[in-house]
Amino acid sequence: MKALRPRRRIPEATVARLPVYLRSLLELAGVDTVTISSERLAEMAGVNAAKVRKDLSYLGSYGTRGVGYDVEFLLFQMSRELGLTQAWPVVIVGVGNLGHALANYGGFGERGFPVGALVDADPAKVGERVGELVIRSVEELPTVVAELGPSIGVVATPASVAQEVVDQLVAAGVRSILNFAPTMVTVPADVSLRKVDLAVELQILSFYQQRRSPLVAPAVPAPIDAEEVAAGGNERSPGMVAAPLSVATDAPS
Repeated sequence: MKALRPRRRIPEATVARLPVYLRSLLELAGVDTVTISSERLAEMAGVNAAKVRKDLSYLGSYGTRGVGYDVEFLLFQMSRELGLTQAWPVVIVGVGNLGHALANYGGFGERGFPVGALVDADPAKVGERVGELVIRSVEELPTVVAELGPSIGVVATPASVAQEVVDQLVAAGVRSILNFAPTMVTVPADVSLRKVDLAVELQILSFYQQRRSPLVAPAVPAPIDAEEVAAGGNERSPGMVAAPLSVATDAPS
């Protein structure tokens, strides 16, 4: 029997771009596009064509000169590589505002990630119905995992309990975790962990926003009064004051 060839290792940066390519290809397939050039796919994905060609080469797809890539076959290759040819059930732990929103989002199921269970530590929420699911106690998490076999655990809890919840998911056998809690958590080497921190994303946007708004001066720390510090006022956080603006104006003629 012929031995199977080992799968080629795909760089993490390429893996992160594959879902972006996939979304573009789904749009093209929706309007019956048969082929696409690397230049067009690069434009849709917001990268350069050389990067697209390099990324797709990891899938064994090199395209045809003068023709491009077959959209349907590329969709198949990408879906297979991303593991989207089967469903991956999800359990959401923490059913606050974010947990509710995630549970009610129909796009997960459409993309192969059906939400199979909701779990929360608040006794007042246990038994509450969200869509077609009933919230179960976090104490039942091992049972939930055993019954439903979720492949992915989504953590939408406060930061203070996130690590404990992650540990419980890992102990129950979950090997892929998506963390929405605003804190760092650790997992064993055989567990895949992804983090979504909305505050960090907003801070990154703030970095770029202040650079395209020249009249908005960055805040600078207010000076700390030495006498106040000596008197015990060092417990307060330094205030923030706006730096003075210098706006150039034309001199009157």
